[in-house]
Amino acid sequence: MTGLVYDDRFLLHRAPYEHPENPGRLVAIRDGLEGRGLLARCERVPTREASDAELAAIHTRGLIEAVRATSLRDWTQLDPDTYACRDSAQAAWLAAGGLAELTVRVARGELANGIALLRPPGHHAEADLAMGFCLFNNVAVAARAAQAAGALRVLIADWDVHHGNGTQHSFWDDPTVLYFSTHQFPFYPGTGAVDELGGSHGRGRTVNVPWPPGMGDAEYLAAFDRVLLRIAKSFGPDLVLVSAGFDAADGDLLGGMRVTPDGFAAMTARLRSLAGGRVVLALEGGYNLAAISACAASCLGVLLGEDGFREPRSPAILPAAERVLGEVLQAQVPYWPRLDAL
Repeated sequence: MTGLVYDDRFLLHRAPYEHPENPGRLVAIRDGLEGRGLLARCERVPTREASDAELAAIHTRGLIEAVRATSLRDWTQLDPDTYACRDSAQAAWLAAGGLAELTVRVARGELANGIALLRPPGHHAEADLAMGFCLFNNVAVAARAAQAAGALRVLIADWDVHHGNGTQHSFWDDPTVLYFSTHQFPFYPGTGAVDELGGSHGRGRTVNVPWPPGMGDAEYLAAFDRVLLRIAKSFGPDLVLVSAGFDAADGDLLGGMRVTPDGFAAMTARLRSLAGGRVVLALEGGYNLAAISACAASCLGVLLGEDGFREPRSPAILPAAERVLGEVLQAQVPYWPRLDAL
């Protein structure tokens, strides 16, 4: 069974001015999935607030208290991009806790896989800093919760158009978590170069594919096939978490990529081949309402066992993508000798 996390209280997190990360994003996805009959096929996982211990596994006490304090004011500007209103703290606690609950149930085999439709997003949040629309790092918190529940090795795949700086830094020196990111570069937040490989104990556990703008299905699937799947099979994850930002979709308002709903479905299908299919998708970015609705539906269809998407085909990938993948492979081969067979 596929688990689903959604809570109307996520919609209460809103800015007092026009902002790309707004409740309409979640409404569009929810309504699109409902209209396609997909929500009814999922098992709803009730949201709960993350415990202080779960949050403290990733975040400092200072950040936890700073987010809690936003509930005392009508609105708070945490950085130039990141806001909070009186209801944002509750939404942040529920998003982190809801994803942790879903992830633990998948890790224990109570659910086959799952998707979490969350706000606020999370992958930019650092241990001590809310940034990039993010308050708590939902996926990082869920990874630690899964490990506490017995998942020894966790793969985090991040296909958001922006690099997940907070997630990378959370596991920088941890050999038990593999972080893989495809992202536009150079672009916000400025991290995610090929040579960011992890700390002394986690060398090769950080894998960045920094794309120039204009990459589409063929290029993303080449990164999965040539790099991620080969490394992941050596790593042997017990669980796969996905920072599922749909701002790499064709037509997004902030990104410059061209991934289609079929492309996202194909990436999801590849991830289902790992960890016995124990895959959990967590919403991050994505700002074209039609695109994020269609892409989320395609991914959820794969989790539910549908195979109706069309596998994107291309005779060749762009020369710029070939160059980036060559640099990634060269940087990672010392830590993953299997790559040298390519």
